[in-house]
Amino acid sequence: PSKRCEVEIRRRSAFLWIVVAAAALRGGSAMRLVLQRVVSASVSVDGAEVSTIGRGLLALVGLHEEDGAEDLLYCARKLCGAKLWENESGKSWRQSVRQMEYEILLVSQFTLFGEVTNKKHVPDFKASMKTAEATRTY
Repeated sequence: PSKRCEVEIRRRSAFLWIVVAAAALRGGSAMRLVLQRVVSASVSVDGAEVSTIGRGLLALVGLHEEDGAEDLLYCARKLCGAKLWENESGKSWRQSVRQMEYEILLVSQFTLFGEVTNKKHVPDFKASMKTAEATRTY
């Protein structure tokens, strides 16, 4: 049976940051991250909360079928090091989630590799990492 998954986000601004980070390693498509600064965020499955964070980043993570350990480390460094907050002097884009000691919530999102390139306009997710391997990777 299918499970219902809900993500609840509380945020102050409409700021959205899209990172296609690991592609540089292979020169092609690779792991994709969509980042959202949040005041708080949570994930519920079938009505039961499974994870929650306070101030920090919600990261929708799309794993590519060819992603390996090197790609994961590269993206983790980018995620933790992205300077998305202002510093104590008020200068924008100077502090990372790590420097601010904020939290990160990762949410698997295979649809980040969806393509609609066929005549029927049906989404194709074949570039996404398969479920069993993605579960081990997380």
